[in-house]
Amino acid sequence: MHRPISLRQDLKSLWNLYWYFKKEKPAIIHSITPKAGLLSMMAGKLAGVPVRMHTFTGLIFPHKYGYMKRTLIIMDKILCRCATHVYPEGRGVKEDLQKHNITNKPLKIIANGNVNGVDVDYYHPEAFSEENKKQLRASLRIKEEDFVFVFVGRLVIDKGVRELVKAFDALSKQHQNIKLILVGPRENAHNPKKRAMFHTINQNQKIITVGFQDDVRPYYAVSNVLMLPSYREGFPNAVLQAGAMGLPSIVSDIPGCNEIIEHEVNGLLVPKKNHQELQKAMEKVFKNPYFLLNLKKNARNKVVESFDKNFVWQELKKEYENALDKLKLQKK
Repeated sequence: MHRPISLRQDLKSLWNLYWYFKKEKPAIIHSITPKAGLLSMMAGKLAGVPVRMHTFTGLIFPHKYGYMKRTLIIMDKILCRCATHVYPEGRGVKEDLQKHNITNKPLKIIANGNVNGVDVDYYHPEAFSEENKKQLRASLRIKEEDFVFVFVGRLVIDKGVRELVKAFDALSKQHQNIKLILVGPRENAHNPKKRAMFHTINQNQKIITVGFQDDVRPYYAVSNVLMLPSYREGFPNAVLQAGAMGLPSIVSDIPGCNEIIEHEVNGLLVPKKNHQELQKAMEKVFKNPYFLLNLKKNARNKVVESFDKNFVWQELKKEYENALDKLKLQKK
């Protein structure tokens, strides 16, 4: 299955899914990503799968224009028409589905949002020893007294990296002992819109880039605060993972992010696309250690109480069981 729209490949995938469902006869299929959702819901309906669930982790079309936007809206409407159950991952996604009249089906948020929850034992403040952290900091040329901000995600405009780099660059000229770690791949680095951003990243010695990492925990472990000044999010895993490891987050005040972060409780909310306010928030946590300590305590508590994977999985299991119970009643 190819991620971009490709009529030939998509029809082939639809055909393969249809015959797979016909052969295996599942009682439930549950899709998550947009392309897989559209094709599996269509194939499932054609094959007679009785329970067809889809979770929207975010919507793409609100940020597109013209023909592409209209096409994506039609695709989402077809997906919902073919599904028997539609779940938005968070409040913001639910509001967008309703606002754009994508479906009139009931929209239920499972648990407190987030499609999978977080393994709070794997993402734990004590996952790494002090010696391990000391070695990693040394390998990254981070001094013991340095205050470290970290970003985890694709280095793209929509993630707010341009504003983050601009804010940090200004802050780093005022303070010596700060660092910024960028964990994630560079995409379209030669795009003219990104040229100045990557120039600053390359020139500022206090910005450390490590590329894509299979395991991001070591970088949370040596950092003080997670940064996610994104323009749009479904329900950001990075904020949950960082919180589980005891890191507060500075995030954009947008749906998804503001469903996890409560302002000045377990992090800070800032207006999106505003590097000045972002810089002020970064300076606030940097200059106020007691304030930061309180945020750190609340960060892990919030994730453990509301987004532990075992809790999310139990709630999802209940959805499956309820759907199967209704199916049995219909067959009687």
